[in-house]
Amino acid sequence: MTRRSPLPAAIWALGFTSLFMDISSEMIHALLPLYIIGTLGAGVFAVGLIEGIAEATALIVKLFSGVISDITGKRKTLALIGYGLAALTKPLFPLAHSLELIVAARFIDRIGKGIRGAPRDALVADLAPPERRGEAFGLRQSLDTIGAFIGPLIAVGLMLISQNNFGFVFWIACVPAFISVAILFAFVPERDAKEATHKKFPLAVSSLNLMPNAFWIILSISAVLSFARISEAFLILRASDLGLPVAFAPFILIAMNVIFAVLAWPLGHMADRFSRRLLLALGIATLAAASFCFAEATSLYAVAFGIVLWGIHLALTQGLLATLIADAAPVSLRGTAFGLFNLANGIAMLFGNAITGWIWDIKSAESAFLLSALMAGALLFTLPWAKSARG
Repeated sequence: MTRRSPLPAAIWALGFTSLFMDISSEMIHALLPLYIIGTLGAGVFAVGLIEGIAEATALIVKLFSGVISDITGKRKTLALIGYGLAALTKPLFPLAHSLELIVAARFIDRIGKGIRGAPRDALVADLAPPERRGEAFGLRQSLDTIGAFIGPLIAVGLMLISQNNFGFVFWIACVPAFISVAILFAFVPERDAKEATHKKFPLAVSSLNLMPNAFWIILSISAVLSFARISEAFLILRASDLGLPVAFAPFILIAMNVIFAVLAWPLGHMADRFSRRLLLALGIATLAAASFCFAEATSLYAVAFGIVLWGIHLALTQGLLATLIADAAPVSLRGTAFGLFNLANGIAMLFGNAITGWIWDIKSAESAFLLSALMAGALLFTLPWAKSARG
C-alpha cells in the first residue's frame, strides 16, 4: 500500500486564515439583511441587489487577481492584500447609518475578497499533493465554514447581551479579521514564482486554448449552479417571515454551516477516491430538494429541514468544484482558471439574486424558491451528457 503524502502545514494555515475572516464576515452578514430592512427601511429587492452586487464584485475581481498571480507568481502577496483590505474595511459597517454607506462597505469588503480568492485557491492547488487535492480543498472549506457558523453564534450572543445593538456586534466583528491577516502573514510561504509564472498573457487566445474542454464544462455547470443557489440572505428572510425572532436569525447560518463544516472534509476525502461526477450530481439534486422545501414551507420545522439539505448541498459541491478546476487547469494557468471560474459564478450570482429578489417582491417567496429548484433540476438532467475532469 502506497503511503500518502501529508497535507502541508501551509494548507492548515490557509484554512485558519479563512476561518477567522469568516468569523468576522458572518458576524456582520448574519444580521445585515435584517438591519437593512428593519433599521434602514429598504425592501427585499434592495437586499437581493446588494447581495448580488457584493458577491458578484468579489467573484469578478478574482479574474484579474488570478491573472496577475499567474504573471507574477506572487500568490501569497495578492492574498495578503485581499485579506488586509477586507480587514481594514470592516469598521465601515458599524459606522454606516444609510443604505448608501452599507452598499459602499459591502462593495469594498468584497473587492478584498475578490483579490484574495483566486490566488489563495491556486496556492492550495500548488501546495497540496495531487493525490490529496480533494482533501486539501475540503479541509480549507471545512475550516472556512467553521468560521461561518462561529461568527453567527457569536452574533446571537452579542445581540442578546446588547439588546439588539447592531453597531456593537459590528465593532466586535473587526477583531477576528485582523487575526486572520496575521496568520496568513506569519505561517503561509510565498510560492516559488518560477513555478507559477505564465510566460504569455493568461487571457490571450493562445493561452486560453491551453484550457481543456473539461475546464469549460465545469465552468458552465458551476455558473448555472450559482444562479440557482441564491444568497443565504433569502433563507434568513424566509425563516423570519415564518416567525423566527430577529435575535435568533443568525441560527439559520449557524445550522447550515455546522452541517457544511462537518461534511466538507470527509467528502473531500471521497472526491479523491470515488466518482466526482456522481458526487456533483448528488449535490445538485440536494439543492433542488432544499429549494423546493423552502418554497413549500409553512412552518419553521420545514425551514429547518431545508437548512439541513442546503448545508449538505454546499458540502457536496463547493470543494469538489474547486478540485475539478485545479485538476483541469494547467499549472501555470491555475490562477486564471480560478479567476474565470469565479467570474462566471459572479455574473450568474448577480442575476440569480437580483431576479430572486424581484420575483419575491412582485409575486411571492414561494415563486422565488421554486425558480431555484427548477434551475437545479434542469442542470441535473444535463449531467449525463457532460463529462467532468474525472469520471
